[in-house]
Amino acid sequence: MEDLMLTIPVNQTDHILGPATAKVAVVEYGDFECPYCRQAYGAMKVVVNRYDGRIKFVFRHFPLTAWHPNAELAAEAAEAAGAQHKFWPMYDLLFEHQHNLKLDALRRYAAMLELDPARFDNDLNDHIYLQRVREHQDGGIKSQVRSMPAFFVNGELQDVTFGMEHLEAAIDRALRS
Repeated sequence: MEDLMLTIPVNQTDHILGPATAKVAVVEYGDFECPYCRQAYGAMKVVVNRYDGRIKFVFRHFPLTAWHPNAELAAEAAEAAGAQHKFWPMYDLLFEHQHNLKLDALRRYAAMLELDPARFDNDLNDHIYLQRVREHQDGGIKSQVRSMPAFFVNGELQDVTFGMEHLEAAIDRALRS
């Protein structure tokens, strides 16, 4: 497989889990309604824990709206939560309740996280973060993302079609280099 590279480097607008100064960056393009992304979510919990403090994990949105009608609004909800410093807790709730990503459920998740309800509703009603979600998608398209989830380790696309162990092997190589 040709080397496919991340075209938009990790930057200050990304949501980063782990130390920003970590030597290894794992970037995922994902969709909150995608069943494969849900599987990767569980695996990434293990990976982030295993490499605690040695990697930074970035999640970028790539809602496949043709197949997942609620994914785009869920991505907007994650960004709205992020504006209130709760991106990662909302990320968890969205994947853990993937079967219910309609507006009423998103409002319940926001209440569970004690977000400002008026601000959250306004952000979703006015699609304040839709441009950001679409910028993530555009970055994924420029990086030749073709399927969900898509993972990059230090900018290089990793094929996880046959399992996340390929991702861990790439992380191990990057940590050794």
